[in-house]
Amino acid sequence: MGINFIMFLKERWSLEIVMLLSEFSWRKEVLQSRVPVLVDFWAEWCGPCRQMTPTIDALARDFKVCKVDIDKNQSLAAACNISSIPALLVIHQGKIVARHVGVTSEAILRADLNRYA
Repeated sequence: MGINFIMFLKERWSLEIVMLLSEFSWRKEVLQSRVPVLVDFWAEWCGPCRQMTPTIDALARDFKVCKVDIDKNQSLAAACNISSIPALLVIHQGKIVARHVGVTSEAILRADLNRYA
C-alpha cells in the first residue's frame, strides 16, 4: 500500500492534510523529514483515538502530521514499541523526541512540535 491522503475541508477554503502511512512510506515521510513530524498510532475501533481527531486535525494545520493504522501496519507499530493507543510520537531528525500514550492535549503536543520546529 502506498501513501493515502485524507483531506479535510474545514471552514471556507481551509485545507488540512493528514497523511496515512504504511511501512513503505515511513522512511521518506518520517525518518527523512526535515521538519518535526507528529505520528499518531491509532485504530478504527479505538474510542480514545477517535476522541483525538479534533486535536490531530488542528495540529495538521500547522505541522506535518501522519497517522499509522496499527491493524494494517503491525510491524511498524512493533518497531516503535507501541503497546497502547492512541500513541503519539514526535519524531525529529529520525529520532523519537517525545512520546505520549492516551488522550493528550493539543497544548502539550503543540509545545513538543514547536520545540523542534
